[in-house]
Amino acid sequence: MRMITGTLQPDKGEVLFDGTPITEDLTEAKRRVGYLPEANPLYDEMLVADYLQHVADLRGLSLDDTRMGIASAVEETALATVFYRPVGECSKGYRQRIGLAAAILHRPEVLILDEPTEGLDPNQRVEIRRLMGNLGKERTVLLSTHVMQEVEATCSRLVILSRGALAAIGSVQDLLANQSGKARYIVEAQGAGVTETLSGLSGVSGHTVEEVEGRVRVVLEAITEEDLRPKIFSVARDNNWMLWELHRERASLEQVFRDLTSEDLGEEGSQLELSPEDPEIEGGS
Repeated sequence: MRMITGTLQPDKGEVLFDGTPITEDLTEAKRRVGYLPEANPLYDEMLVADYLQHVADLRGLSLDDTRMGIASAVEETALATVFYRPVGECSKGYRQRIGLAAAILHRPEVLILDEPTEGLDPNQRVEIRRLMGNLGKERTVLLSTHVMQEVEATCSRLVILSRGALAAIGSVQDLLANQSGKARYIVEAQGAGVTETLSGLSGVSGHTVEEVEGRVRVVLEAITEEDLRPKIFSVARDNNWMLWELHRERASLEQVFRDLTSEDLGEEGSQLELSPEDPEIEGGS
């Protein structure tokens, strides 16, 4: 994140903004980018209004730009109710909103968010997701997170990195489509030969087993378009098993991430290009 925002020089590779290396004009690059780091830097003793004014002063905004920028940021992040409250008295959710307001008050074309929902309760996470979706309508939002549910809920495109190298890039739908035919079946049964019979079914590529209160719980990994549940049910009936559980889990984005990052991938030092032309939310991990 620090390399993308121009505060840290990369050892290899480069960051391009609209095809131009950001190192050619760091001041201009920083003007066009807003950044909310994982450790949200706030001054607890300041009023929210004073803090946003302080950020505007640090950015060297004119009086008119400051007034319009703060008004717009407060409206976009719904901070009106705490505008004259000390930052230290605000909840974690509102503190994240304050950080977001500070990141967008200079009206950047690209907004970079590093783990913005970390430490939030479920209700606060939903609010920040909704806010990110709204912010993405007017600008490109680059979201860095390890929570795949956040990516699926908010992002239109994603980049997966492994050991500093590019592992995958594309839409959530495209990456999930690449997992077509992969599924996991959870079977909990009691009877003779459960593990041997299930692991030998056509289409099963692997399995794990555990004992659960005298029953056998088998997790089957399958690579086939066929739904194996009817076959599993038929086998259980024919063998007089007591079937306690049977369900299928389709490939998830989390599984895609695990599959891609468990391998030794690529060369170090890749090139990353940011383009603000199409407002969207892009997630990375």
